[in-house]
Amino acid sequence: MAERLTAREAIALVAEGFGELPQGAAADADGPIGWAGYGASRARAVARTGEDESVVCGTATVGGRRAVLVSFEFGFMGGSLGRGTGDRLEAAYAYAREERLPLVSLIATGGSRMQEGMIALTQLQRVARASALNRAAGLAQVAVVRDPTTGGGWATLGAGADVVLALPGAQIGFAGSRVRPAGADPFAYTAEGQFAGGQVDAVVRSEDLRDTVALWLTLLTGGRPGDSEPVPPPHTLGSADLAESGWEAVGRARAGERPRAGAYLEAYFDERLAVHGDRCGGVDPGMLCGFGLRGGRAVAYAAQDGTATRPAGYRTAARLIRLADRLGIPVLTLVDTPGAANDAEAERAGAGAAIAGVFAAMAEARVPVTTLVIGEGGSGGALALAVAGNTWATPDSYFSVIAPELAAAILKRAPSDAPATADQLRLRPQDLVELGLVRGIVTRSE
Repeated sequence: MAERLTAREAIALVAEGFGELPQGAAADADGPIGWAGYGASRARAVARTGEDESVVCGTATVGGRRAVLVSFEFGFMGGSLGRGTGDRLEAAYAYAREERLPLVSLIATGGSRMQEGMIALTQLQRVARASALNRAAGLAQVAVVRDPTTGGGWATLGAGADVVLALPGAQIGFAGSRVRPAGADPFAYTAEGQFAGGQVDAVVRSEDLRDTVALWLTLLTGGRPGDSEPVPPPHTLGSADLAESGWEAVGRARAGERPRAGAYLEAYFDERLAVHGDRCGGVDPGMLCGFGLRGGRAVAYAAQDGTATRPAGYRTAARLIRLADRLGIPVLTLVDTPGAANDAEAERAGAGAAIAGVFAAMAEARVPVTTLVIGEGGSGGALALAVAGNTWATPDSYFSVIAPELAAAILKRAPSDAPATADQLRLRPQDLVELGLVRGIVTRSE
């Protein structure tokens, strides 16, 4: 069973120092709808927890960086959201905007407080509005999901954050344990289940939480407003020689020993953390996305890892690019795919819309984007991650409107004509430079 922490214990896990913000007045005895006995229930909650509301809000230092922290006290009426909770949360978000600080939520809640009826439920609108204002102000939001987190608290502060971390074994889900359908798979309502479904970026042990949150704050607050300088492309990790023919270029890009995205990211960044999943129930292990530090500069990355990219991969990449753009962080994309997945499952999962989402995110990005083609550049599924005007290529890569074998088939040529078709497509790196489609061919580092 997951460890249940008090609000103060959760704060102590991540913060080196904490100072509370001014708190609002306590609720009326029987609340806004006159629920008999509500005042007595609150009094018992105060005596039991030492808190006078279900959330504690303040400023903290995490890894040397200031942030606003909000921490839920589940022992206070199940960490439920009432009008007093909404007052404190709204004030915390406003303070974060005034001071230009990121906001970290340490969540443990059962949802809205029934004793306040619809007044309690509408606090979710207040939280959503406050969160939207902070997003519009370019401020990062990190959620740490504790046990349990259900209902509207998960659907606003939790799932609505830029990065979602969860403690192992935590119960997480919109439906609480007493209102789930009979026979529902219990794994779906856990931190690990939500991670598998792409709803959580990482499951983090409590002893690792402070360092992880601190690094995330460093990464997400590392943008430089007005910085229009793109990051340099990585150096090639493979062969420095160019292919003599188009078919040779295709073969080299498809070679199993060629360095893949993981090797490029490891060589390029000093530290990095991944974002995980498309927030729509999907995960594509062939799309690596996250944020890293290079020479002290925060950089976002979306990297294809050599497989046919699935809709969840494109949605994850679009999520990453839009977040980086909002936070003013430059983006690096690595292109390496034979093309978008084109099976029936991919079509049912919305392949076209997912690819369109990446094209749109790339086209709308105000931050500088750098692209390096490190292997196969297969048609539109690869082009979606390539930025116009700042795309580079490694010597062991190619980029083509379509794979040579498929081009031959469409043109009703024999399979043996694929090599000649590859030459006609002018897909080698040096061809792409001559055509003005890539800026240059990267070399090895000295």
